[in-house]
Amino acid sequence: MSSTGTPAAPPGDGEFSGTLIYTIGEYRMIQYALAVAGFALLAGFLYSVSNRNEVSPRHRTAVNASALLQAVAFLAYVALFLSWQNSFVRVDERYVPVAGEAYDGGLRYADWSVTVPLLAVELLGVCAVAGRRLFRQRATAVAAAFLMIVTGFLGAQVFDGGNRVLWLTVWAAISTVFLLVLYAVLGRAVLASRDELSPDAFTTLKRATVMEFGVFGVYPLVYLIQQSVGPGSDLVAWALVTQLGLCAADVVAKVGFGAMIHKVAKLRTADDVRAGSETHPEEVWVSHVKRSDVWPPVAAALTGHSAHPAPLPVRDGDGRHGR
Repeated sequence: MSSTGTPAAPPGDGEFSGTLIYTIGEYRMIQYALAVAGFALLAGFLYSVSNRNEVSPRHRTAVNASALLQAVAFLAYVALFLSWQNSFVRVDERYVPVAGEAYDGGLRYADWSVTVPLLAVELLGVCAVAGRRLFRQRATAVAAAFLMIVTGFLGAQVFDGGNRVLWLTVWAAISTVFLLVLYAVLGRAVLASRDELSPDAFTTLKRATVMEFGVFGVYPLVYLIQQSVGPGSDLVAWALVTQLGLCAADVVAKVGFGAMIHKVAKLRTADDVRAGSETHPEEVWVSHVKRSDVWPPVAAALTGHSAHPAPLPVRDGDGRHGR
């Protein structure tokens, strides 16, 4: 049988990637993507944990959320990798689905049900909102993120096994409503932080938000593939697009976004130290540039640094000196 996408069995359970016959190269490409994504998430988790003390307690919620969601995603990718390994057997020059086994792509929805709400917590953790306002926005964003994933899961995996276009369309529309609510809550929080953050911090926050919102758009596009493929489609090609695309999107959305939010948290820590509203036991460096000295003076005396935090020049997004 050729590798043009002929399934070994009729596609079912909303996951056609596990029903196909692959060449060695095609099979290993997906295997490679799953492994790389898992390793990237593990590296992101270790980075967040080992560098969490660079950030003051005031902004550490964002770093903790980043570490937690990357740990959850890493475990999900371990399960996905093992599921992929166990679902196929090599026969001559092809990888064929194992009878009685099925690649469980639905594990991604379990991952996203936890990690996407945590992404919202991570972003709000560095925005200039606090108190009841923060509580309301965080509760709304977490609920919207969770419901967005759950309703997508119902359409892709539950109703008629994800094989009926009607249910895919209905639940996609419902999921999109929650996506727009999530965008609105997080977007408003970011824009409301403009006047409270230094130009550097706000520019980085804005770029991180734009990147995250853009990556969120990848998931609905992949979801639409499930609606559009048919008997005449090159299913292997679409399986490669789906699996590689989701792996790449998860790395960008969780590791890349986490690194940018960590930078915002460090910039905000340095800004607070220079303003005298926060203490920090060590110098804050961002991109090899010192942003603040040790503060308070007791810590400075013990470490041999200056007793007063000297204001450092802050550059805006265009490289000019700002406030």
